[in-house]
Amino acid sequence: MGNRLSKIATRTGDDGTTGLGDGSRTGKDALRVQAMGDVDELNSHVGLLLCEELPAALREELVSIQHDLFDLGGELCIPGYALIDDAHVARLDALLAKYNADLPPLKEFILPAGSRAASQAHVCRTVCRRAERMVVALGRVETLNENPRRYLNRLSDLMFVVARVLNRFGGGGDVLWERERER
Repeated sequence: MGNRLSKIATRTGDDGTTGLGDGSRTGKDALRVQAMGDVDELNSHVGLLLCEELPAALREELVSIQHDLFDLGGELCIPGYALIDDAHVARLDALLAKYNADLPPLKEFILPAGSRAASQAHVCRTVCRRAERMVVALGRVETLNENPRRYLNRLSDLMFVVARVLNRFGGGGDVLWERERER
């Protein structure tokens, strides 16, 4: 993997560029840098979710996801490098099956609300979708491994399911969208 930072205030980005893990420089507004930033933001939001009271198994799984997201950012940081593989995506598929198993079927849309932890999981979901869109955009102009895109797609689904699980864990349930509510 690329060079590790030994000092933070390098001033090399003052011209609007940033260094990638392979030593090359690119604009801070480049699609690759935007995708890296969205993944980093997502990882920070998962970290905030970890500040909440959570089931122990879910906590461990979210910590593992944080490590995956750091790896995903590393993959994006080094053009042509691959860290996220089929096993990462399969692990998310297994978590989706595990957490979906005990949830009642949805008959209506739900609002991104409920407990604080569930609401934070929804924030993770929406930031994940943005990261996914940026990785898709980057993949249209540069050759990318397909697994980061697949991983983010599964992770956003998982965060939706986790939000539902956390509302139940907090003693509540889904907050349903009311189509016929008073306006």
